[in-house]
Amino acid sequence: MAGRVHSRESFGTVDGPGVRYVVFTQGCPMRCRYCHNPDTWSPTGGEETSVEDILHDYRKNKDFYTKGGITVTGGEPLMQPEFVAELFEKAQAEGIHTCLDTSGITFNPQKPEKVDAVLAHTDLVMLDIKHIRPDAHKALTDQDNANILAFAKHLAAKNIPLWVRHVVVPGITDKPEDLQALGRFIGTLPNLKALDVLPYHVLGISKYKELGIPYPLEGVEPATKQQALDAKKQILIGIAQARQKK
Repeated sequence: MAGRVHSRESFGTVDGPGVRYVVFTQGCPMRCRYCHNPDTWSPTGGEETSVEDILHDYRKNKDFYTKGGITVTGGEPLMQPEFVAELFEKAQAEGIHTCLDTSGITFNPQKPEKVDAVLAHTDLVMLDIKHIRPDAHKALTDQDNANILAFAKHLAAKNIPLWVRHVVVPGITDKPEDLQALGRFIGTLPNLKALDVLPYHVLGISKYKELGIPYPLEGVEPATKQQALDAKKQILIGIAQARQKK
C-alpha cells in the first residue's frame, strides 16, 4: 500500500506523547484561514510513499522513540484511510504507538467503515476543533462542523483516547461564550485525556506568497501565550459545567 505524502519529520516533539516520527499526508478538504501548510491542500501533490518505506525509515532511529511512536497528520490523513490503516496495523504489530492527528472532516456517520479500519489500530487521536459554532466554523474553514462533532462522539463511543486541540485566533476563535460552549461539548466526552490550546501564528505566510495565494488573515496579529492561557481557562470552565451536570 502506498499513499501520497507531503513530508516526514524524524524527531517530532509536539505531535503526541514523546519523540515521534511524523508523517504529513497530502490532501485536505479544509481551507482554514490560518492554515500554515497550504502546500498540503492538493491531493495530487507530494510523493507516493509506501508503508514499508515509512516503517524502514522509522526503524533507523527506533531507539529514540521508546516513549513516542508514529503520528500521521496532514493535510488530512483520513483522506487516505486505507493507507493509514495499513501503516497503523503494521506499526502496532511491531509495538509502535500510533497517533492520528485529524480534523475529522471526512467522517461520515452513515458510513464509518473506512475510518473504523483506521481506528482499529489507533492508540490516540488528536482532534482539531476549529470552532464550535457551525456558522463560524464554515466561515473559518469553508466546511460545516457537524461531522467533526459526530466524529468526536464516535471516538467516545469506541473509548479511543482523545486529545483536543484548539487554535486561538484573536477576534475569531477567542470569544468566551464560544470557548465555554466548546468546553461543554468536549466535557461530555469520557475519553478526553488532554486539551491543547495553541496561539495563532503567522509563520506560514511565506508559503502563501510562494504559491501566489492571498493570505486570508492579513493584518490579524498573532495570539500571545497569555491569550492562549486565557482561552484555555474559558474552555475548562465549560468542561467543568458539563461534568457538573452528570
